[in-house]
Parts: sequence; structure tokens; C-alpha cells
Amino acid sequence: MEKRDYYEVLGVGRDAAGQVIKSAYRKLALKYHPDRNPDNSEAEEKFKEASEAYSVLSDAEKRNRYDRFGHQGVAGAGAGGFNPADFSDFSDIFGDFFGLGDIFGGGQRRSRARRGADLQYDLEVDFEDAVFGMNTEIRFPRSEVCGECDGSGAEKGTSARTCPTCSGRGQVQFQQGIFSMSRTCSSCRGAGRIVGKHCSTCRGEGRIRKERKLKINIPPGVDTGTRLRLTGEGEGGAQGGPPGDLYVLLSVHEHPIFERADTDLHCEVPINVAQAALGVEIEVPALEGSETLRIPAGAQSGSTYRIRHKGVAGVRDGRRGDLVIHVKVVVPAKMTKPQQQLFEQLLDELPADNTPTEKGIFEKVKNYFTN
Repeated sequence: MEKRDYYEVLGVGRDAAGQVIKSAYRKLALKYHPDRNPDNSEAEEKFKEASEAYSVLSDAEKRNRYDRFGHQGVAGAGAGGFNPADFSDFSDIFGDFFGLGDIFGGGQRRSRARRGADLQYDLEVDFEDAVFGMNTEIRFPRSEVCGECDGSGAEKGTSARTCPTCSGRGQVQFQQGIFSMSRTCSSCRGAGRIVGKHCSTCRGEGRIRKERKLKINIPPGVDTGTRLRLTGEGEGGAQGGPPGDLYVLLSVHEHPIFERADTDLHCEVPINVAQAALGVEIEVPALEGSETLRIPAGAQSGSTYRIRHKGVAGVRDGRRGDLVIHVKVVVPAKMTKPQQQLFEQLLDELPADNTPTEKGIFEKVKNYFTN
């Protein structure tokens, strides 16, 4: 059967760059790989065809000969005799997707030592503790290396023997079409050795479940969503592997008065009409007691005033934000007779200009669609 053009096989143009060719091959290799298409001869043939095309077009010298002379120019240099060991980045192509650098049995052993899993601990923190920082103790379950067998899984005084199935490699090789593949040994589950008598404490697992008590420091300025990483406090590793990490995820309770925005604190403070009109000094709440704030004459409801450096300290740089006071002018809902008389006098004295200062919302909408 006549061979198809290699560029057509990979679905790329003749001027395609090397990375484009590599990317095209990845997609085809994933789609037609024998592991994903067992007992599918058509998929296996397509996989061989794509692999053969890539072995030529990924090599500058072979590609040049192919461009000049076609299939005859690369006869014996990839066509009909493809071998994945012929090019160095084949493991890179599949390693990204299968997690294996030695999928084709390149002689590299997978390390049997495995890092422990990371853990997450959700911790609720009061508002003030998040602002000023605190020390606390947490308790959580985790797997730790068994102290009785030092993680070997074998009963004290006994030892494990080399797995006869994989000869201690932790992997067995098998033939898949034209490729020599590797997979984890089912007899020893990748450990490379078999325990004769299991440790009575951990039952051969090499790890035991324990409750861990840990004192931690919550730095000043943390907020909801802050994640603290505690290295080595996660699950214990297997076969001598390092432990994982513990991540403490913080959730900060809301404050009844303050609302936080980054390192600034916002607070709404009511004042009466007279205070707004004449101006006044008032005491406003702050994180550390109270602060004096001067409200200027003629203050309007919704006006904001900043008290510098009375907010929250930043976690990284320690710089404090501001305390932002939002003034709300409150009109009394009920008045005494003297108060009513005073407001009646003001009504006579103050100018009554009720001209709208900006267009109504319906006028704005109409202008938006007509302009």
C-alpha cells in the first residue's frame, strides 16, 4: 500500500515549525495510543503511521531529505523501521500526559519512595485575631511513619525479600504492538520487595493514623482565603519518601461595626442635621479604642473622611491601611414640640431650591439609546 505524505498524516503544512509538528503528533499519539485502544488494529496502525511521520519530520536532516526526495530519501531512516528510542524527546511527549518518563522501558526505574499527600485544615478566626495575629493550637488526623518498623512494613526482627516478579524493579515490562511498555508490578505494588511477616502495629502499611497537635502562628493582617503553608506537616511519605505539607485555610468572622476592604477599614457613623450643618468633633470607633474626627460644616450624608494608618497591617509589608468613616446624616423620625418649632424656623430661613441637579434615570436611558 502506498504511504501517505508525512505532512498529511500529521495534518500540518510543509512549512510547519518543529513545535507545531510536535503538538500535532501529541494529539494523534494520545488518540491512537495502544493503551487507549486495546485490541484495535486500526488505531495501532494509525499510531505507527503518526509515529513514523514524526520520527522523520522531527529530525532536521531526515526532514530535509524527505522534502527533497520523498519517502525514498528516508528509506531505512525511520520509514518502516520506527523505534521510539531513536529520538530523545519521545518520553517528554508522553510524560506530560501519562506521568511516565519510562513508558517505553528506557531503563529508568521509577523511584519507589513516594512523597506524602498534602492536607488542608479549615480554621475559623475572630476578626480581631486576624487583624492583630495570634498563636493557637490545632488538632488533625494524619498518617505518620510507623515507629515500630520505621516505615518498612515488616515485623521487627524480620526483613522483606526482593519481589520475584519484577526482580526488585517495581515494574514489569510487556509488549504492546511494536513497543516495549512498563507498568507497576502487581505483586509488590511498585515497592520492589515483598514483606513476609507484616508489622503488627501498622499491618504492613508502613504508616499509622495518629492525631497531630500543632501550635501555629497566625500573622497580623490575614483575611478570609489566606492559606498558611506548614512544610512537612502533611501525610507521611511511603517507602522513605518525604512527608507532604499542611495548608491552613483561614475564614475570618465578620465584625459588627467594621467592614474590611484590603487593609482599609470602613465604618458608618450617624450625625444629626445640626452637626452636619455647623460642623463638630466626634469620637469614632477604631481598632484600638476610639479616635477624634473633625466633621466640617456643611457635611453631606455619604461624605467620607480618612484617619490615616488606623486600618489593618499588611501581611507582607506591615503597612497599615486607613480607617474610613462614612457619615450618615440622620433626620429625627419623632420630634418634641421645641424641636419642631426650631425646624419650622429653619424652614422659613433656609432657601427652598428644589431644582433637580441631574437628569432623571428615564431621561438618561432615553439619551443612551438615541445618541
